[in-house]
Order: sequence, then structure tokens, then C-alpha cells
Amino acid sequence: MRLDWVDKLQHMLQTAAFCLAVATLQYAFEPTRPYGPPLAYSLAIGLLTWAIVDLGRHLVPSAAETGWPTGIQGLALVLVGIVLGWFGGNAIGDLLCRTFGLYPPGLVIDRGRDLRNSILITAMAGIAGSYYFYSRNRGAYLERRMGEAQRHANEARLKLLETQLEPHMLFNTLANLRALIGVDPARAQHMLDHMIAYLRSTLDASRATTHPLQAEFDRLRDYLALMAIRMGERLQVDLQLPADLALQPVPTLLLQPLVENAIQHGLEPQVGGGRLTVAARRDDGQLVLEVTDSGAGLSGSTPGSGFGLAQVRERLATLHGSRATLSLEPAQPRGTRATIRLPAA
Repeated sequence: MRLDWVDKLQHMLQTAAFCLAVATLQYAFEPTRPYGPPLAYSLAIGLLTWAIVDLGRHLVPSAAETGWPTGIQGLALVLVGIVLGWFGGNAIGDLLCRTFGLYPPGLVIDRGRDLRNSILITAMAGIAGSYYFYSRNRGAYLERRMGEAQRHANEARLKLLETQLEPHMLFNTLANLRALIGVDPARAQHMLDHMIAYLRSTLDASRATTHPLQAEFDRLRDYLALMAIRMGERLQVDLQLPADLALQPVPTLLLQPLVENAIQHGLEPQVGGGRLTVAARRDDGQLVLEVTDSGAGLSGSTPGSGFGLAQVRERLATLHGSRATLSLEPAQPRGTRATIRLPAA
């Protein structure tokens, strides 16, 4: 049995506040009587009842969902706690009152009425307090289950988006391969060999919703090796990943749509090709990923780019909501820069 003592301390303070409220309510109904005795009795009975019920429930088999005994065991525990709390609390309260002189001289005590009130208040307060802590545990359990369900829903959505993205990437690569077969069969075969190796090496990684940034850069390096076969010296690549960001988790295939757009719509239309830079950095608690090309720029024709960008935006929104963004802007002196900002782990 392992107790969360901070949680228990919170429970004890809440119980003490409840006892204080009960004593104050008693005093409000009988303002001619002193406040000290009902306060001493209320605290003694309430805290002892709480200790027996809330600590005692860890000594008997309890439901995993609520942490409380079920059925007759739960009812018996509350009943035992109230009875023992009443007897023990009365003894402690009487001792406190006599020790600190809380009984004023000449106080007339109606023992029959006090006994009825004490039993009634103890029973009602014990049942209410036990139900409060039981409901609190059950509420916490339901919140955990809702959180788990939401996480599973997000993972399923990410996988759905990824299953749409992977065929898109594969189709584009096959289209490039088909174009190369007609003009250079030897290079096309070399590209096909690289493609098979690339798909084999990324099969396991693609089954996860997120992976380390280092893995994302490794996949980009493999993909750019394929593109380099087709573009030759027209494609210059610079990958910048600081060592301290290598383990940052990111959605799989997050950067690849941006790289595909940069090559297909920015660099390939140019006779001389250009430079592609993929960089990662940390900025004010955020992970910043930039894909910059020196190509045609935003004013050029960009057919088909909407799918990849929409995928990236939707996946970021699913994982991080409004805390993650994707923006496009002109690069200097020319080209386009795509920037992703998301919370750093």
C-alpha cells in the first residue's frame, strides 16, 4: 500500500474546514452558549472519523476506479468510522474542554438534547464527508479516462492523416521515377534501388505518431538522396540539427511535405536549381523548424502544394492546438521559407 501523503494532508485540511463550518453553524443556532466546546467536539469527532474512513479504506480491497471499497464493505467502513469517530471524538473533545477550561462556570447542560444533536450531526456529517471524498475520487478517475480517450482519438486522427500523406509522398516519388525512366534508365534504376531501401528503412518509424527530430532528419536525408539522383548538381542541401534538439518529439513525416513543395515548386522550375536548407532551433521555449529554398518564390506556380500544407497544419492542430503554427514567407534574397513553431518538450 502506497499513500499519497500530500493528498491526505489536503483531505485532512478540508475535513478540518468542514468541522469548523459545522461548529460555527451550531453556534449560530445557540449564540448564548460558548463557541469553544462545539468547536473542540466537532474537530475531534470529524478528524477521527475522517482518519478511520479515508486511511482505513486502504487496508481493505478497493475498486481500481475509485480507490474505495465496494458494496457492503464500503458501507461497513463508513458506519464503523462514524461510530468509532463519535465515541473516540467525544472522549477527546471532553478531554480538550476540561484541559483548556472551555466549559464556563455555571453552564447548564441538557445531556439528552446534546446527545441527540451530537449523534445526528455526526451521522449526517460523516455520510456527507465520505460521499464527498468518494465522489472526488470517482471524478478524478473519470477525468483520467476522458483524457485517455481524447489521447487515443488524437492518435487515431494522426494515423489517419499519416495514411493519407504516405501514399501522396509515394505517388510523387513514383512520378519522378517514371519521368526519369524515359531519359536515363540507368539513373532510374539507381533511384529505384534507393527508393526501396528508403521505404524499407522507414516502415517501422511510420507506424508511430511521433518520433525524435533526429529520425525526421534521417528520413529527410534519405529522401533528398533520391531527389539528388534526379536533379544532380542542381540540388544543394544543407541540414542543420543542433545536438540538443535531436531527441525532440515531432510528428512523423512532418517536414517532408514542406521539402517536397520546396523542390517541386521552388527549385525544379529553375534551370540552375538552387539550395535547400532545413534547420532546427529553439526560440523562447518553442521548437522552430525552417525549410528554406532559393527557388521561384511564392509568386511562382505551386500546383498541388495545398494538400501537403493542409496536412501539416491539421496534424499540428491535432497535437498542439493553437500553440503550433505553420507560416510561409518570402526568403532573402529569393525563394520561400516555411516555418513551423511548436512547443518544445
